[in-house]
Amino acid sequence: MNETTLTRTKTRTGAEETSQAGIDAITKTSIVAMGGLSGLIGLWALASIVGAMVTGGGPLALITGWIGAVTGL
Repeated sequence: MNETTLTRTKTRTGAEETSQAGIDAITKTSIVAMGGLSGLIGLWALASIVGAMVTGGGPLALITGWIGAVTGL
């Protein structure tokens, strides 16, 4: 009778870890950039609304003017 033995050898390299770390860094940077840009857009929108209220005569006048512009009256 013949007996055969199978062996498996695994070889791991650090290349995958390095590229995954690079991808993680890019992902984190892009998330921070998108969050910062979203914050700036929100501040700009808030400043625009406050400016419109100051120029237009208050929040009630702003709402009345917006409804008039949307409905065409």
